[in-house]
Amino acid sequence: MNRRPEEKGAKGAKGGRPRRRDRAEETEIEKIEREISERQSVINNWVPKTELGKAVKAGKITSIDDVLDKGLRVLEPEIIDTLLQLSEQLVDVARTTRVTRAGRKYSYRAAVLVGNKNGYIGLGTAKDADRFPAINKAKRMAKLNLVRVYRGSGSWEEQPTDDRHSVPFKVEGKSGSVRVVLMPAPKGTGLAVGKGIKPVMILAGIQNVWGRTKGRSTIQLNFVQAAIDALSQTAKMKSSKDIERKLAKESRVM
Repeated sequence: MNRRPEEKGAKGAKGGRPRRRDRAEETEIEKIEREISERQSVINNWVPKTELGKAVKAGKITSIDDVLDKGLRVLEPEIIDTLLQLSEQLVDVARTTRVTRAGRKYSYRAAVLVGNKNGYIGLGTAKDADRFPAINKAKRMAKLNLVRVYRGSGSWEEQPTDDRHSVPFKVEGKSGSVRVVLMPAPKGTGLAVGKGIKPVMILAGIQNVWGRTKGRSTIQLNFVQAAIDALSQTAKMKSSKDIERKLAKESRVM
């Protein structure tokens, strides 16, 4: 049997022009490389203005945990860029209006999420007359608002302490009329939460969690803020009434 000659399109997929899918993958790789090079150039050209920034630039502080444990305030986003490698997610961009005597003035409000997918997440909001400057400002604010998220495996699971895939206990956060409750879940559950806060869980490094929501969760910004508020509660210690009585007795004796 005589075989049909190969078409030019199929031939070009191997030795000619790359397919559209291949070109998209190359573009994504180039985008990642460009972001890494831009981040490195910003860090190299950074001139710190605070004592914390000078210590980070000199290499005296190499971990974000040291900064948070000492309660130091981060005033420069380049500090976070030096200590962590963050991913970004645009939450919302809205056009706002302000009425003045001269007329209406329009501006943009942007909200951006940042996180390293390993226990750190931040949310920033900013305004500007143009869209992209507002987004860039929100990115800087998100790095300054970084919070630490403690993770666990649930109280009923017999898992090693290093296996942290969920929240350690039940936590609740609120923002406006929105209430978000997060509960620890076993492996294989996935992110059983609203679609609007799944990026929050991914950027925080939460893999399995149960969630319950009350209020007007259609307001995306309040929904995300409530979820971050709930995750920030994992850093606060919970004590039972018996422990509180013992602590009260010890304080009276002292």
